[in-house]
Amino acid sequence: MHLLIVEDEERLAKALKKGLELKGYAVDWLADSEKALNRILLYRNEYDLVLLDLMLPGMDGAQITERVRKENVTTPIIVLTARNETEHKVDLLNKGADDYIVKPFSFEELLSRINAVLRRPAEQKPVVLKVGPLEMDMATRVVRKEKEEIPLTLKEFALLECFMRQPNEVLSREKLFDHVWNFNSLSWSNVLDVHMKNLRKKLGHDDIPIFETVRGVGYRLVGEVRE
Repeated sequence: MHLLIVEDEERLAKALKKGLELKGYAVDWLADSEKALNRILLYRNEYDLVLLDLMLPGMDGAQITERVRKENVTTPIIVLTARNETEHKVDLLNKGADDYIVKPFSFEELLSRINAVLRRPAEQKPVVLKVGPLEMDMATRVVRKEKEEIPLTLKEFALLECFMRQPNEVLSREKLFDHVWNFNSLSWSNVLDVHMKNLRKKLGHDDIPIFETVRGVGYRLVGEVRE
């Protein structure tokens, strides 16, 4: 999952970024409202969720939310606000925010809000993904192959999730980088190939390969989607 934090309070932003990265998210951070608006509009399909501070210098979070919704950007937005008035919260939701969280907040509360919003996108995402012999439980973050639990690193889990949400589709290297690593990652490096090699090794070598390499493009997870 690829998140964008828009927050001008550096200490808070860095703490959130570090905490979320430890949970396996790829996280970008911007402090400038204009840059944030442009990033969201230009890369509308690259972010899974935006954490947006309300009190930004220049354009505030409510204005950014309203602008991107008018441009038909459907990326989930959670607004970080210090204001707790009911009318203010209603206004944020009416402008297109998916949720809000009042400062100060605990990191655990933020995680629960993120998880709740990501569970209710436009297209309903199942809690347990099943493709071929693989099962991925999003609630417990456990992966099993034919009922056997497979231990994965945070990045391996995030990478496999991309494939299991789009089985039998060729995912380009660029798309995988955008969703698993942050915006500043070096997409020309071999880090993706290393993680793919590790995934293939952990998921086993059967007569029918789970992953297919599409030369010059990317990779595909092969398997029947199960209910």
